[in-house]
Order: sequence, then structure tokens, then C-alpha cells
Amino acid sequence: MSAVPDLGPPPRRTPVGVEQVRRLVADQFPHLAGLRVEPVANGGWDNWTFHLGPELLVRLPSAAEYALAVEKEHLWLPALAARLPLPVPAPLAKGEPGAGYPYPWSIYRWLDGETAAVDRIADPVRFALDLAGFLAALHGVDATGGPQPGVHNWFRGGTLRTYDKKVERALAALGGHVDGELVREIWARALDARWDGVDRWFHGDIASGNLLLAHGRLAAVIDFGTCGVGDPACDLAIAWTLLTAEGREAFRERLSVDDATWARGRGWALWKTLSTYSRSFDDPDDAEESAEAQRILGEMFAE
Repeated sequence: MSAVPDLGPPPRRTPVGVEQVRRLVADQFPHLAGLRVEPVANGGWDNWTFHLGPELLVRLPSAAEYALAVEKEHLWLPALAARLPLPVPAPLAKGEPGAGYPYPWSIYRWLDGETAAVDRIADPVRFALDLAGFLAALHGVDATGGPQPGVHNWFRGGTLRTYDKKVERALAALGGHVDGELVREIWARALDARWDGVDRWFHGDIASGNLLLAHGRLAAVIDFGTCGVGDPACDLAIAWTLLTAEGREAFRERLSVDDATWARGRGWALWKTLSTYSRSFDDPDDAEESAEAQRILGEMFAE
């Protein structure tokens, strides 16, 4: 993409409650009306998610911008699932606006597992290799006709320059709480690192909350709302946000990542972590989130 996209204002989220979901299901899928509806704990930001009985999930975009991903997911996830080595969400039905809810929505099969965390991963190197194997398969799927970067995925797969203002705002807010000179050096290196221009499929949000474990091993990858085709470097941010140093080395070797792609991947991890740190560093209620952001920055600064 030659021009730098404008992210626009933050999305205006629409609240959704249990009773509203019950009405949507009963009106549009009456054969499922008797199933219990319960909110999913830590159900995400882009979508409101609800259990529908023990085996299904209702997923409702929380804002108009996030609703742009619904059609994409229904079109592409079945095709991607057939080519991937781990389970991914399978859309079973698409709902329409109704019951006071303004966007299309989806019913999925529930994928069981616990979200990934450093202390839940049984073998960090094995986990890194399993994740790299999944991404190698995804990045290798034929990208012809796939969704290009856009508002539907907040321009994942496009230029990092889209997030340049976010980095500067974060640095201004953090002041002396971060090494601004080192941040700008890493960021400049990421911006200057050339992409080969070959479109590849990417997930767009490979993060701990979207990686499910079973007995400490990677068992499924969820939430493809930011997927698309373009530069897959955005999928490498996990190397710093979750993997150990040894795991990061194994991950990079398994994916055969060149220096330019690795620099862009570190740029993706950098802007996201800076944004988190800048909104949490001075709030005691966010002390855990702030400490995690500091840990991740430390991993990046140590390279």
C-alpha cells in the first residue's frame, strides 16, 4: 500500500446483553432457543461473545467497524480451516440485525482450552515450534482473492507507518518511563525494513488470548477477525509478547524469517506494547498490565 491509511476515530461500541442475545437466537434460529445463554469470561473487545449451550458460541461485533469482518470470516474460514494443522473457529450460521442489535452476527462451535500464558505452557520451545508450524501453513495458503488490508482488520498486513502517530503519542505520554531514543531506533528500523510485496495470508492478532492450550500444548487458534492477505510480519509480534528467548530463536528458525521481516515484526510488537504501557503505567488498577508491558519492552530492548 503506497499511501498511509487513516485509522479514524475509535469505534463506538454497542452494548449487548444476555436477554438481547436470547431474543436474536429465538427469532432467527428457533431450534436453538432452548439453549442457555451466558457471557464468555474475558470475551474480547471487538466482539461480544456468549456461550450458547455447552457446544456453541454466539459472536456479535461490538461496533460497525468490527462488523465488517463477519462476511469475511464466513467466506474464508472454512477454506482456511481445511489447510491448517490445528482447529480454528468454524462459523455455523450467520444472523442478521434484529432485537435492537444493528449488525450481522455469527454462531460458531465452541473450541475448548485455556488461553496461553507463560506459566501455562509446558514446553516453551515445543510451543514456539508448534505455533511456527501453524503460521507456516497459514502463510502458505494461496492468497489469490484474499481480503486486502483495510478497516475490516485495521490495516494489518499493510505499512507500519499507519501506527506512527500512535508511537509518538505513547512516547509523549510515557515521558521518562521508557527509553525514547531506543524506541525510536527500533521503530525507525522497522519502518525502513522492506517487504517483498508478495501477498500472504496472516492471522493479524496472534496473541495469548487467541491461542488455546490443552495440557500445556498449543491446541487451537481463534479470532480471525483481523485476518487478511498482505505482509505477514504482524503475526511475528508474539515472538516478543509471549515466547521465551529460546522459544523465539526456534520460532524464527522454523519460519525462516529474514532480517527485514523480523524487524517489521518487532515493530508490530513495539507499537502495540507502547500503546498498552502508555494507558496503564500511571494507574494502580492496571499495575499487572503495566508490568507485563514493561516485561515485553525489556525483551525487545535486549535484542
